[in-house]
Amino acid sequence: MKKITISIIAFILIATSVSIHAQTKKNSQSKMGKIEVIKRNNPFGLVYDGAITENTTGKVNIHPVKYKLNGIEIAANVYTPANYDSSKKYAAITVAHPNGGVKEQTAGLYAQRLAEAGYITIAADASYQGASGGEPRHTDKPVYRTEDIHGMADFISQYPGVDTNRIGAFGICGGGGYTLKATQSDKRFKAVATLSMFNSGEVRRNGFQNSGLKTIQERLKQASDARAQEAAGGEILYSGVASITDEEIKKISTDLYREGYIYYYRTNAHPNSTFLYPTSNLMDLMTWDAVENMDLINQPLLMMTGSKADTKYMTDEAFLKAVNAKEKELFIIDGATHIQTYWRLEYVEKAMHKLTEFFEKNL
Repeated sequence: MKKITISIIAFILIATSVSIHAQTKKNSQSKMGKIEVIKRNNPFGLVYDGAITENTTGKVNIHPVKYKLNGIEIAANVYTPANYDSSKKYAAITVAHPNGGVKEQTAGLYAQRLAEAGYITIAADASYQGASGGEPRHTDKPVYRTEDIHGMADFISQYPGVDTNRIGAFGICGGGGYTLKATQSDKRFKAVATLSMFNSGEVRRNGFQNSGLKTIQERLKQASDARAQEAAGGEILYSGVASITDEEIKKISTDLYREGYIYYYRTNAHPNSTFLYPTSNLMDLMTWDAVENMDLINQPLLMMTGSKADTKYMTDEAFLKAVNAKEKELFIIDGATHIQTYWRLEYVEKAMHKLTEFFEKNL
């Protein structure tokens, strides 16, 4: 196997370099106690609480599907509501997963819950990520993530029973930022919602909470050098974190990354989920911004964020720039951090109540 080097980007705070084929999920005992690792055995690979374990008549069902998008095979799950009848017409909602996430995690949770509310939903793994095809693996370019959302609309528009005049878009974390971008141009989407929106371009460029402003040019040079190395047939350099110990997690000062590593590498881990991406992708990420051209969104817009989310500033920025939204609402989930909106029942319930109210009104 060709060795792929993994480097650590500046703002992640974890300094380690390993090979992708040697990545492991480490645990270590600390004086603060061991972080629990939750293992699930779901027939559909789902790793969220309350996940479907079998398709039963009269209940929400899950349908693993595959389709081609720009020559790449996309893996997705379609959820149909209870007593689904293909001869009837249903509103549909696309669900875009967070950065590093896959369809079996929080995107699947919300897709299932929205199906319980009567919608046909689709959650797809991004191109180059999860169970979807594409090389190099874990490629994370905004143009592809945005195209993935258009692709979900393409597929679900042809799904039996879908009313093509009633399609909504929902995105979580980085998927929220890409959903904003996709719906700026794609008017098949009649309503737009985000949860804990993460502006991938802004953070990759400026660092989380603007912590990397002094190293922008240095990191662009590293990305350019990485691309030059790829072009010359050399190793693909990866940025991100392949494995992390309990001690390292507990030393992280930001809720987003500390709780994020617990969610993705401990409590809701999935073998297809990773925080890795080619370092050369920073050339694309750092010059992109989710909130550029926000004035093009003229659909109804709902943006939700936790009151304690250290990412809240990104939702606030985007919301202010959505000056032409038909109507817009900023919904604060009291007490929630960014990651807690992915899984904690009380916050999921609050988000779902608002989402259902929003989509019922606008689809």
